[in-house]
Amino acid sequence: MTSAMMVIMSTAATARGLCEFIDASPSPFHVCQSAAQRLRDAGYTELAETDRWPDRGGRFFTVRAGSLVAWQSTDPGLPFRIVGGHTDSPNLRVKQHPDRVVAGWQVVALEPYGGAWLNSWLDRDLGISGRLSVRDRSADGGVSHRLVRIDAPILRVPQLAIHLAEDRAAVKLDPQRHVNAVWGLGDTPRSFLSYVAEKAGVNPADLLSADLMTHDLTPSALIGVDGEFVSAPRLDNQGTCYAGLEALLAAEPRGYLPVLALFDHEEVGSTSDHGAQSDLLLTTLERIVLAAGGDREDFLRRLTASMVASGDMAHATHPNYPDRHEPGHLIAVDGGPVLKVQPNLRYATDGRTAAAFELACRQAGVPLQRYEHRADLPCGSTIGPMTSARTGIPTVDVGAAQLAMHSARELMGAADIIAYAAALQAFLAPE
Repeated sequence: MTSAMMVIMSTAATARGLCEFIDASPSPFHVCQSAAQRLRDAGYTELAETDRWPDRGGRFFTVRAGSLVAWQSTDPGLPFRIVGGHTDSPNLRVKQHPDRVVAGWQVVALEPYGGAWLNSWLDRDLGISGRLSVRDRSADGGVSHRLVRIDAPILRVPQLAIHLAEDRAAVKLDPQRHVNAVWGLGDTPRSFLSYVAEKAGVNPADLLSADLMTHDLTPSALIGVDGEFVSAPRLDNQGTCYAGLEALLAAEPRGYLPVLALFDHEEVGSTSDHGAQSDLLLTTLERIVLAAGGDREDFLRRLTASMVASGDMAHATHPNYPDRHEPGHLIAVDGGPVLKVQPNLRYATDGRTAAAFELACRQAGVPLQRYEHRADLPCGSTIGPMTSARTGIPTVDVGAAQLAMHSARELMGAADIIAYAAALQAFLAPE
């Protein structure tokens, strides 16, 4: 077998692994579940935040709701190299009182989460996933939490027929009125939450609260004439979650303590108890130092020598809209990881951190692409600026190129995921 054939097989295997990870992870809670299982299989031990953490070195992780932090603890005096990402993706979420009857249709009231590209959610077979909070007298506080996932096509948001549109060129969707889903017929409202509870094996009377969201049921796939593309939901940002996890599992610490930090709620500003603006990362890093016998002075000294790679997906140059991109900053699919720069700090990259990631790409043997957004278009942001400001750790914003960002179904290059993971691995363990 030639080395080129081995690379092709490795690329395809990694891309298929991404597809399997995404299909197993329809919600942020399931992303953490999928990542946690991979970590356990690799010998990582889960630590509860309420427990006293061990004073020995090892491989550990902790989960807070839809967020996860994992690390390899070897020399307690090492600074940190951190890969960050986010577990949430734009979608349609179930309202607190979802049951409606409209013109003889049983309707579930939905609400957009994040910057969902609403038209992409129309006429799709949708399932339900998320977390149920249940009365449980055997649990602390009398409440337990369990994940739920229904992969049956129970919901559909129907498109308006073109003959009924006032403007056939563009139907403007009202997020209050036009993204609710049909799921049955009849004039008497049926309890959707009771249905979900029963499917999860929960007595509806014991259901206290639910965090539920929809997901497209079409499986992720390698497409294109030679299978060179990944077609999948939630590439933004499960592409980074998967690549970052692969990087951590493969990293052999050299001079830095490698950390993977995956946060929920990036798509809505990260302001939550487990978003990137929370204390989750800082307290985890400090507890790593304290558990190894260090003090707060040791912790603060280590932060100044640390660095974060904030990973999020990047805009590939669109073949149908090339004019929407900054001239001279064309980004190719399968062209290697993307370094993001924005002078007004929508991205956290500066010269120091850009140089560090350039070196990581050279170490990994992968090309690096450099991206800036058009100055006359609003630029998105990432966990990078807030993580840098919150921790004081220099940060670089990076990603992998994709099309159809924030659509219910997105597209990236199959070869990019292995190059992205390799660059992140080299960043965690620089030579």
